[in-house]
Amino acid sequence: MLIKTQEQIKKIKVSGKILASVAKELKKNIFEGVVLKDLDTLARKLIQEAGAEPAFLGYQPHGAAHPFPASICASLNEVVVHGIPNKYKLKSGDILKLDFGVSYQGFITDSAFTVGIGKISLEAQKLMDVTKHSLMLGIKECRSGKTLGDIGWAINDYVHKNGYKVVKGLCGHGVGIELHEEPSVFNEGQKNTGLELKHGMILALEPMVSAGDPYIVRTEQESYATRDGSLSAHFEHTVLITEKGYEVLTE
Repeated sequence: MLIKTQEQIKKIKVSGKILASVAKELKKNIFEGVVLKDLDTLARKLIQEAGAEPAFLGYQPHGAAHPFPASICASLNEVVVHGIPNKYKLKSGDILKLDFGVSYQGFITDSAFTVGIGKISLEAQKLMDVTKHSLMLGIKECRSGKTLGDIGWAINDYVHKNGYKVVKGLCGHGVGIELHEEPSVFNEGQKNTGLELKHGMILALEPMVSAGDPYIVRTEQESYATRDGSLSAHFEHTVLITEKGYEVLTE
């Protein structure tokens, strides 16, 4: 469903508030020596204590061989998305992409952020900063009358000007009733092309950016990593198109 009703939007907003609160707590617990599986346990606990459920746990997207076994995706360094939390202990220099969703009474929001662990390289910090700012630029295009192409152009133009590449083969999506809905929200595009944005649409914008090769490979764990092992970064927010502009529901 591209256009959400006011009643649906109310529930989705509650989901987004829960997600934002959980993300804030998770960020406080991400540091050197922390075990990824412990972050997953904490995320599930916080989400359920807030009266919701992890949207990723048990989710099986098209093409996946197995349902996702965790509440968060924890993707390290060259891994772009869908990393499965394990017993790995975070170490200085890592960059961690943490992606998760919240289902509140069946209404879903989705968000992601990237965190540097301990002392990271200047290159890693710049990659993270550029990716985060590209998301903000994409969000600014989320207005009635604009197009999906406007979003993709804004993201890709900024990323390219800073010497990085948008990851190929992965994109954002509609969200709210299902975790992944139409339309696909690409991180590349041309101005004034594609689906026109309308009041009541809810989109998950999520630029994924590589410091090197933009192409990805699938790992044995069903995650996706940059083909050449380059660092990658990922930021995401769920955004509502309003009558007068936009509202970020997950911050």
